[in-house]
Amino acid sequence: MNDRSKHDHSGWEEVVLAARDRARSRQALMIERFGLSGDLQYHWSMDDAQITWSRDGKVFLTGRLTMIGSVSLAQQTWLWSWANKSLPRAVLGDIERVRQFGEESDYPVLPWPDFNYHPDLVAEARMVAASVLDAEGLWAESTDDVQLHFLVHDLALTTELR
Repeated sequence: MNDRSKHDHSGWEEVVLAARDRARSRQALMIERFGLSGDLQYHWSMDDAQITWSRDGKVFLTGRLTMIGSVSLAQQTWLWSWANKSLPRAVLGDIERVRQFGEESDYPVLPWPDFNYHPDLVAEARMVAASVLDAEGLWAESTDDVQLHFLVHDLALTTELR
């Protein structure tokens, strides 16, 4: 979709509101259910699309990651993971479905490979992606000049804590 002027604004706003409500409740449930607050550590990998959380050196939770996209703070741009050819295939998961949903619904932000960074628009895109891919939660990592945005799926307590 190359026509950046075409956009169903009212439909997009409805989808975003529903996705925001869903993401907030799922995020809160994920944090509460698995105790993801306080003194904990985590390790994640794009190569195998996995994330683990630990306390006192013991892993207690594992999950699968799907990279949504990244923000270049230096360039002030968002790049969808499906458009980033340098990413490992494993971390892309089903992100292509988000692009397809945008094309089918005339929501051009989703099938544009990139766009100028606007925090609210990135937040909306992340929440809609979470809804389309039925994610359990959202995860982000930041460095000085890049933000990486992920979805979290398939959370499971390790066998020691079940």
